[in-house]
Amino acid sequence: MNIVAIIPARMGSSRYPGKPLADIHGVPMVGHVAFRTAMCKRLTATYIATCDDVIMQYAEKAGLNAVMTKDTYTRCTDRTAEAMLHIEKALGITIDIVVMVQGDEPMVTPEMIDAAIEPMLQDPTLKVVNLMADLANETEFEDPSEVKVVTDLHGNALYFSREPIPSRKKGTPHVPMKKQVCIIPFRREYLLEFNSLPETPLEIIESVDMMRILENGEKVRMVSITERTLSVDTPEDHARVIAMMEQDTLRKQYS
Repeated sequence: MNIVAIIPARMGSSRYPGKPLADIHGVPMVGHVAFRTAMCKRLTATYIATCDDVIMQYAEKAGLNAVMTKDTYTRCTDRTAEAMLHIEKALGITIDIVVMVQGDEPMVTPEMIDAAIEPMLQDPTLKVVNLMADLANETEFEDPSEVKVVTDLHGNALYFSREPIPSRKKGTPHVPMKKQVCIIPFRREYLLEFNSLPETPLEIIESVDMMRILENGEKVRMVSITERTLSVDTPEDHARVIAMMEQDTLRKQYS
């Protein structure tokens, strides 16, 4: 089975321009993501997908695989799909599962990639999987940069939101505070199908791609992880992740 990880990354982030090359202990953020993702032994290959020459130049200098894509995309899934087709042509293969790993997840581990892939290997009917993790505190729960998720009794997503869900306003002292971790395996054909669908109303409101799947009546299987992670959306997140990775043992294998 051909399983390829693709890391979409662009310099033009609205909240933190240039963040893919933001330095974290001597390595650009996208480098951390690529090096750590590639450590997963189940992967056939790992590629960065970008529309920026400066990211491409960094990847070539660092010995990382990368492909250029159009600069017109607003959604990571579109960039990932174009990159997937380029990679298939370059490698002469058909990809079975494409693992989209966001370029702002510098604390990704190979075990997290394994955890995301495993349900699809066990159940051929699953089209897409997301990871989720506990939010550390109420401040993170209230932070609109963190995408929150609630699930049904079978581990499938019910809803994604940048608002704190479920509600804590009815006096319940403890509610599950879960965030989406953007390591997202798709079946090849379903990624192409997903991108062919128009954006949906709640997807636009929440600015969360996965809502398009739910609004079309499909399932998103959620997998819990225990690793502490932080996606970098702002300069403040960048400073936090530098501190969090100070004692990170994995980065010493490549930095």
